[in-house]
Amino acid sequence: MRTGTKTALLIALFALYYLIPIEFRALWQPDEARYAEISREMLFSGNWVVPHFFDLRYFEKPIAGYWVNNIGQLLFGHTNFGVRAGAIISTTFSALLIYWLAKKMFVSQKVALSSSVIFLTSLLVYGIGTYAVLDPILMLWLVAAMCSFWLAAQATSTQQRACGYVLLGAACAMGFMTKGFLALAVPVLAILPWAIWQRRFTELLRWGPLTMLVAALLSLPWALAINRQEGDFWHYFFWVEHIQRFAEADAQHKAPFWYYIPVLLGGCLPWLALLPGSLAGAWRQRGQNASAVYLLSWVLLPLLFFSIAKGKLPTYILPCFAPLALLMAHYAHSGSASVVKAFKVNGWINLLFGAVTTLVVLIVLAPWGVAHRPFYASDELQRVLCAALAFAGWGILGWMSRKPENGRWQLAALCPLVLALLVGFAIPQKVRDSKQPQSFISAVHDQLADSRYLLANNPGVASTVAWALQRSDINFYDAKGELQYGLSYPDAQSHFIDADGFADWLRVHRRQGKVSLVLMLNSGDNTPDKNLPEPDDVYRQGRLVYYGYDATP
Repeated sequence: MRTGTKTALLIALFALYYLIPIEFRALWQPDEARYAEISREMLFSGNWVVPHFFDLRYFEKPIAGYWVNNIGQLLFGHTNFGVRAGAIISTTFSALLIYWLAKKMFVSQKVALSSSVIFLTSLLVYGIGTYAVLDPILMLWLVAAMCSFWLAAQATSTQQRACGYVLLGAACAMGFMTKGFLALAVPVLAILPWAIWQRRFTELLRWGPLTMLVAALLSLPWALAINRQEGDFWHYFFWVEHIQRFAEADAQHKAPFWYYIPVLLGGCLPWLALLPGSLAGAWRQRGQNASAVYLLSWVLLPLLFFSIAKGKLPTYILPCFAPLALLMAHYAHSGSASVVKAFKVNGWINLLFGAVTTLVVLIVLAPWGVAHRPFYASDELQRVLCAALAFAGWGILGWMSRKPENGRWQLAALCPLVLALLVGFAIPQKVRDSKQPQSFISAVHDQLADSRYLLANNPGVASTVAWALQRSDINFYDAKGELQYGLSYPDAQSHFIDADGFADWLRVHRRQGKVSLVLMLNSGDNTPDKNLPEPDDVYRQGRLVYYGYDATP
């Protein structure tokens, strides 16, 4: 197959995964809606230094990730794709850097292309890479950091080596300004053991100060600017967002040490059978192949670090999939006796995964299924069929990839494709009603737009309201959630109304105009708080409830 044909096929594959389906998937709350609204407010206010959420101080993350998301909404507008463009662009550039690194390490275009394809089609990379969070952006800077160090380590002149360490410092700076000190820890954890193994620790000590100087110089202007505008930022960001989240007994998202093992295995689909051989092969080559040790260190040390940390989320190990893609691609093209068997096993794994999940949809989750509470309602046959077809397609393509002759093993890259195209149409209504509020907000858009005051009891739903209406003046009823810190400032406390004081607040404020209250009911609740004043207008969709209070003289 000619190079031009291969390139066209890769572009088509990328479009089918990362471009075409994205606009047809509603935004998820709380994550996507949150980052959509923070960037919208930043663009509207022109303040690119301090993140705000509903015009409240929001210090959970630094600034650079919002900058990337801002660019997405600037380029593609107020759309679902525009919100996700930052994550997609970052994932795409990560794939291009992986291609570059594979060419440098293995001097093979086949391995380089396969590395990028395996990376882009791995389930965890694809799932997070098309999801509007900051992790794909952080991954880009970490991949850039590791590529920069490899450039420095393989340099043949002082000028090349200096360039590599300067680029390493720039990547670390951008990573730090995207998600904090974590972006500095991961490259150190991955690079330091390799440097010691290769007896290049002295070189690292000699050039390391240049990297730290570049990182400091690039980060310092924003760090000083936000400290000047909001002096409490660094205290909150360091102690709450780093120490408490990762180390203290009350860390967020606590999980056991082995938590990332199933995440890693599931995230490697549809290439799972290549994982054992690629890791074992790299370990066997550790004495002769410096790149194998480098990639192993890049995978294992961060994975161990995140496993030890008390707070865990699947997104944290996303950067580990870049070196895994390189190792798996190298193994796939190694020509070893075991790789043919791995291809066959991989096809069977995908066939089995597709068949089992299809049966689960049709026998357990469907309205006629054996589950006590079916996932789908009785009028959602089309959604059931879309879900079943998505996983059946995975299994069929897995079956087609069982025989590795003529490169058919590469058909595994198509296994998630039907799922990628249909997942937006397969989500049950009850999940949409709680996690994708856009359809609910569309139904009551006019009432919300005409309201003088907007209130909500859930920040995720509130952020979808704010983003859809392009207004940030949302007040919060009865629950603060992740906004507790921002609402604690004296100039923000009027944005919170507790349940006991709502009737008095409403009596005063509806004289100035219409009041709308959007409620997210707890799972299992059938009605909102009975003590709420009687509304003039009510609309309900699943767990979401709209109460409208007309203006009174």
